[in-house]
Amino acid sequence: MRSSPLTARLEARISTDLHGLLKRAAELQGRTMTDFVVAAVQDAAQRAIEQAEVIRLSMADQQCFADALLSPQKPQPALKRALARRSKLLLTEEE
Repeated sequence: MRSSPLTARLEARISTDLHGLLKRAAELQGRTMTDFVVAAVQDAAQRAIEQAEVIRLSMADQQCFADALLSPQKPQPALKRALARRSKLLLTEEE
């Protein structure tokens, strides 16, 4: 017995103008309207997720980031104290 892939239904009310536009675009690509809309929505969703997850830096920011990686500053006294407290806390938790 062959199992079919799981699907979900999506419905939307759109204007007749938009419906005509989508129908024309689908015809131009030789696709069904459903196929065209699903592909367009998937592309838009992937772009939205990528834009939210990818950090884009200006050239100046890229240079600053590279400089920080290549020539890190020496730890300040406050950072050294924080690391010492962290080490001490971790040792007491393990006991």
